[in-house]
Amino acid sequence: MNLRIIVWGIILLTGTTQLQAQGRFWKWLKTENDTAYIEDHTEDITARLYGSRKYTKFDIIDRKQKKDILYRPNTPFNIGFGANYRFVGLNLGFNLPFINRQNDKYGNTKYIDLQSHIYLRKIVVDFYGQYYKGYYVANPEKVFGKEYAALHPYPQRPDIRNIDFGLNVQYIFNDKRFSYRAPNLQNEYQKKSAGSFLLGGEMFLGRIKGDSSLIPSNMADTFFLRDEHYYKTGISSLAANAGYAYTFVVKQHFFLSLSLTSGLGGNVTSLFMENGTISRKVGVQFSNTVRASLGYNSSRYFAGIHYVAMTTRSGMPIPNTYQTFGTGNFRVSLVRRFTLEKPLWKTRSI
Repeated sequence: MNLRIIVWGIILLTGTTQLQAQGRFWKWLKTENDTAYIEDHTEDITARLYGSRKYTKFDIIDRKQKKDILYRPNTPFNIGFGANYRFVGLNLGFNLPFINRQNDKYGNTKYIDLQSHIYLRKIVVDFYGQYYKGYYVANPEKVFGKEYAALHPYPQRPDIRNIDFGLNVQYIFNDKRFSYRAPNLQNEYQKKSAGSFLLGGEMFLGRIKGDSSLIPSNMADTFFLRDEHYYKTGISSLAANAGYAYTFVVKQHFFLSLSLTSGLGGNVTSLFMENGTISRKVGVQFSNTVRASLGYNSSRYFAGIHYVAMTTRSGMPIPNTYQTFGTGNFRVSLVRRFTLEKPLWKTRSI
């Protein structure tokens, strides 16, 4: 009997402690904006019409030869519409073939791109999980020579595919006066210029694979990567990052928002060679995240363009070489906000 009382006491104490911790966490996330700088519209319905292109890239660089191979997928420019209310958002995009690049020139790319950018007032979280299959060489003259490139403008590699996962979390120091939401989610309105230092961490897991060597056998420079050939590479990295963001506001409505963070950490890079061997290297990881927005914002309307790009750079076991992997999103938005007479539900504002 006494044992049961002790067990139930531990359970109740643990549950109470967890609830208290959750309460402190939600209280910590909550921010009272400086209304002279930020006008809150998270209680409004933010409706938008937008155009968007998601992308990824994979580059192989030989610093000694001063040459590189730039692989790109053929991704569409989507037109869609969406809406936000508080922390809930939904966007539906559609591929309109008549405005997108031809498959016979750039090849056909199959992909699943799950990019998510969560803009809380104190924290911004970037998550991406991707699968792409089908790439083309974006710099054929440098890789194959001018004569070959004239006959094959964008050589295609339908066999190359990648799968990757990334997570980036950053703390916003000046959350009372600087708004990431204003240019990116459009549910706030930055009325005066302000900026903030940023501090966070990130992780990345990626694999890129082809049915044959990722280094074409008919390259013009046969000394590229010391004539080493690999068909698959794996990258795992962990890094800390820091940076700064600033939004310039002109005449209360026109804005330019710029943000740059750089990361430094460690990585493990593996190369699966065509001769059957596996080469690995533990090294330094470099990364950066860029956000840029330009447009018009007011209490009711928003019109602008915004761009997010994340890039990681990993050294390879072959001396004086490295790989870069990048992903991002370019978007154009037209927005109208609608005020509700009553909130749809009660919740904490973050």
